[in-house]
Amino acid sequence: MHAQPPLPENGQVADATDKNWVDRWAPKSTRPYLRLARADRTIGSWLLFWPSAWAIAFAATQYRHLPISPTWPWLGMEAYPLPDLWLLCLFLVGSFVMRGAGCTINDIADRNFDGQVERSRSRPLPSGQISVAQAFLFLALQCLIGLVILLNLNTYSIVLGAASLLPITIYPFMKRITYWPQAALGLTFNWGALLGWTAVTGSLDVAPFILYFGAIFWTIGYDTIYAHQDKTDDAALGLKSSALRLGEKTKPALVIFYSITTLSLLATGYIVGMSGFYYLTIGFAIWHLYRQIRRTDIHNPARCLSVFRSNRDFGALVFGAILAGGLGSAPF
Repeated sequence: MHAQPPLPENGQVADATDKNWVDRWAPKSTRPYLRLARADRTIGSWLLFWPSAWAIAFAATQYRHLPISPTWPWLGMEAYPLPDLWLLCLFLVGSFVMRGAGCTINDIADRNFDGQVERSRSRPLPSGQISVAQAFLFLALQCLIGLVILLNLNTYSIVLGAASLLPITIYPFMKRITYWPQAALGLTFNWGALLGWTAVTGSLDVAPFILYFGAIFWTIGYDTIYAHQDKTDDAALGLKSSALRLGEKTKPALVIFYSITTLSLLATGYIVGMSGFYYLTIGFAIWHLYRQIRRTDIHNPARCLSVFRSNRDFGALVFGAILAGGLGSAPF
């Protein structure tokens, strides 16, 4: 292990942007907890949110077959529903809260390893900004908020949401036993593809499972890119990742991962009856995915981080395509 530079005196985490809101505006006493929850790096929360938003938007099309259809009357859209705005807000808040809880669990489990990795040694636990006991108390608070949000959903969704605690708890330990912890992250991070669907329809169908399957490979792809930042330190510590497993074969693997994601999105659109507008506009999202592959430089950590962060835009492009596909078939 090479000599590491001193930690920032202001407590800022290494991979947070210089002008993040936590380090600029949050009360000083709250900053270590907000950093622990990754509130200073919101990209993970968006990546958690988008699959649930896609599912909510896809599921809204199924109201064509139900006797009661939610509407946005101020837009004059009585005949065809847009995604439920209340549900989107619940899932957005829930994504930020539960991503924070997941990161807290991860940092508690990895606190000894994180202190030996250059990118993560400035995190609140290994840097001593907060104690393990304080981290557990903060975790309990986040889980309580998540429970309050979950109880606003239907019974089917409450049970399904509670089941997500298993993969959330298991994921942090996967890098110790498999070169594919990114697959475990995919199972965890995309649970919203199932939960968002059930929150709208009260049941599961083939469409959300296809969406979930494709989103898992999206996560494997972007998190493999992300893991290339830490591959040297991970190898020295005996930790595993898909970045270490794939090495120079990363780009061909990304083609496979993202092709599965693409086929999944196309298949889901077909099953739920998207209009031609969906297939026209989803092309922008697909182009974005394959541009990521071209831009990725596995030997350039800064480029890997930039490409990883761009997946927030991919999620927004897919969501926009679903809206376009649904509205394009609306019988106004």
